[in-house]
This record gives sequence, structure tokens and C-alpha cells, in this order.
Amino acid sequence: MKKYVGIDIGGTAVKGILVSEDGTILQKSSIPTLATRPFEEVAASIGEQIVSLTGGERIEGVGVGCPGMVDGAHGVIVYNNNLYWKDAPLADALRQKAGVPVKVANDANAACLGECRFGAGQAYSDAALITLGTGVGGGIVIGGKLFEGCNGRGAEIGHMTIVADGVPCTCGRKGCFETYASATALVRQTVFAMLTDRKSAMWDYAQGDLNKVDGKTSFECAKAGDGTAQRVIDAYLHYLAEGIINVVNIFGSQAVILGGGVCAQGAALTDPLKKYVNANRYGGDRGEPTAVVTAKLGNDAGCLGAASLVMA
Repeated sequence: MKKYVGIDIGGTAVKGILVSEDGTILQKSSIPTLATRPFEEVAASIGEQIVSLTGGERIEGVGVGCPGMVDGAHGVIVYNNNLYWKDAPLADALRQKAGVPVKVANDANAACLGECRFGAGQAYSDAALITLGTGVGGGIVIGGKLFEGCNGRGAEIGHMTIVADGVPCTCGRKGCFETYASATALVRQTVFAMLTDRKSAMWDYAQGDLNKVDGKTSFECAKAGDGTAQRVIDAYLHYLAEGIINVVNIFGSQAVILGGGVCAQGAALTDPLKKYVNANRYGGDRGEPTAVVTAKLGNDAGCLGAASLVMA
């Protein structure tokens, strides 16, 4: 049985797994990133983590998912503002410690590959992952292979414009998809609706405290029949669907996999999206319908996708 290591680097923790070729996780570990340290020190800690995960067993390779701009062809983290890395030769540093092939990809791209190989996208050769969190991230798989673009700059799904001159984005532009479809955007839209309707049931749900508003507030109150909450959901789903349609029209994805806490809403999220997407994508209902599903792998997606980078 061939074995691999998958590493998912975050700003707070570095998660790792030892995994077999069929996706069975054999061992897990997590170490603090301590991101203010020099690159060499962080890489050394990850190298030790890899050795600890293998326990002396033979592995075929190590895959790493890392946030930021990643040059996968050369195994270099071109830029990451949270880790303070520029042109960091991560693959070379880990290869010296692990003694096996090492491949690196953007963490969102790796998570997409994980879902497509072992999760919600297994039935599809062409799929997109869209993660709805603080921002909107994602990845694209075409013909079973990860699409990364030139120097790993592709698949920045959250930064396509869906409203010209719209809400300012942290990237410096306006009207980006993530400013309308992220979990952060949903909270902002919910708060605004509550301020315009002081009688909304959302005030009771949040115990009269706007700081307690979260991604569930509008969904749960809409289920209970609150009209203002339903209008928030309708607007949010409209923006989200428009972004999904753009992805489907450009890449021809058979399926769009949604990740993030908002996806806990299940069918209340995916059913209206499926209907709108398939009615309004290019060609409408002609051809196979586009599947809109929720991710299955949870926090393991990044590590499993990273390991997939070095699987045959």
C-alpha cells in the first residue's frame, strides 16, 4: 500500500496527515505555525512534522497546500502576507528533510483537488470548489487535473467583479464576488436589513445585539417566516448564483462544490441555487444540468488535496 503525506499550512496551525492512496487517513498531526519566525525555521518545523507523521515508514511523496501566490512548477511561495514569505523555496526545503518528491499548491486549489478526488466531486471530471468564509476562495479541476494558471495565479474566484463599482474589496477593487457572497458579506447584509427593520425577528434571534449576528441569523429567521430575513436570503443567493454561473460559463464545470460554514444550511442553500443556475447559465436547461453540492471532507480537504498532488 502506497502512502503519502499531505500538509495544509495555515496562519495559526500547520495540519498534516499520513494517508494511503485510497484516501484513508492513517495519522494526523497539528503544530503551531508561529508565523512571525523566519521562513527557514517554519520550514524546519514542518520537516520535523513530516518525519514524525511517517514514523520511519516509506512514503512516496509530500504534497503541501499553502495560502498565497504559489508557483507550483518550482515549489516556491511567491508571496504570502500572513506568513511574511516572498519567493520562499518551500519544496526544496522540505525535500531535503523528507528525502522524497515534494509538490506545492495554493491551499484553496489543494482543497478543490481533495474534494474532487475523495469527496463531493468524485463523480465529475470537471468541477469547481467555492469556499464561503471570511472571503471567497476556490479552485478549478479540468479533466481531473488542477487548473492553476500562469505561476499559480489562476482560480481567484472571489475576485471577479459581479457588481461594477460596487462594495470596496480588501484587494483594492470594487464589486468583487467575495464582497457579496462571502459569509462576511451575508452578515453585513443581515445587519443592514435589521437596521432598516427594527421589528424583524432577527433582532430577537440575535438577542438585540448586532455583534451576535452570524451566517445563520437570516436563514433561521427566514425559515420561521420573517419577511425581512427572507429578502436578505433572496439577495444573497442571487449574488452567489450569479458568481456560480460565471464560473460554469467560463469553465464548463459539471459540478460546483460549496464549502464553508454557510453550507450547513444544506438544501435551503443548494436547492434554489440549482434552480437559478440551470435556468440562467449559457444554454439554459440544454445539456446535462450543473450539480450544486456541498463539500464533504470538512477540515481534511486541504490535507487530502495536498497529498493528491503527489499521487499518480
